Amino acid sequence: MNFPTDICMTGATGLVGNELLLLLANIEHVGHVTVVSRKPVGRFPAKVETVLLDFDKLASQGSSLKAHTFVCCLGTTIKVAGSQEAFRKVDYDYVMEFAKVAEKAQAQKFIVISAMGADAGSSIFYNRVKGEMERDLRKLSIPQIEIFRPSLLLGDRKEKRAGEGLMQKLSPVMNALMIGPLKKYKAIAATDVAKAMALSILNFNAGQFIYESDEIQRMSDSIKADI
Repeated sequence: MNFPTDICMTGATGLVGNELLLLLANIEHVGHVTVVSRKPVGRFPAKVETVLLDFDKLASQGSSLKAHTFVCCLGTTIKVAGSQEAFRKVDYDYVMEFAKVAEKAQAQKFIVISAMGADAGSSIFYNRVKGEMERDLRKLSIPQIEIFRPSLLLGDRKEKRAGEGLMQKLSPVMNALMIGPLKKYKAIAATDVAKAMALSILNFNAGQFIYESDEIQRMSDSIKADI
């Protein structure tokens, strides 16, 4: 592992982002965490600093952001966003602008949450946008790029998403049926995704990596509670 690590992250108010921030704030090997947000994210230890920015102006306002590692946990749904256009703005435009800020800052690592099924050639709008984001992210000159593709996320969201409550209740039965090649479709706890991302943050291996949900689970299971 290589530390101390300075981190700049966004999406810290989301399900995985909040879990990850809580972890990072309490890992002694993490030097400083800058959280980029449109609104305050609450109180955290002294090494966590919140920077409020207009995400539509990241290209111009983000020039002061500097860190060894940039982490993006942004994500929404078409229903929550209100339209396909608004969804794309968050899940593609904002993610790519944040990644370009990282590139200009000469960050050594960029870690992002995508989604299972991401495919730039998909006929499904959601999957296509995620795939286009992944495709264009991999074109940037950042030494290490890591993409996490979790399945259905388990956890208590601040925003309620239609259908997810029922799916979460059914997940124990469904997970038991998903064996062999179906393992990557198992629902996964947001805390486990956060643990896997924290592990990636603390290790530097140049290259581009994509982690499917079953591999994310294995990563989380491999680490001790105190990371």
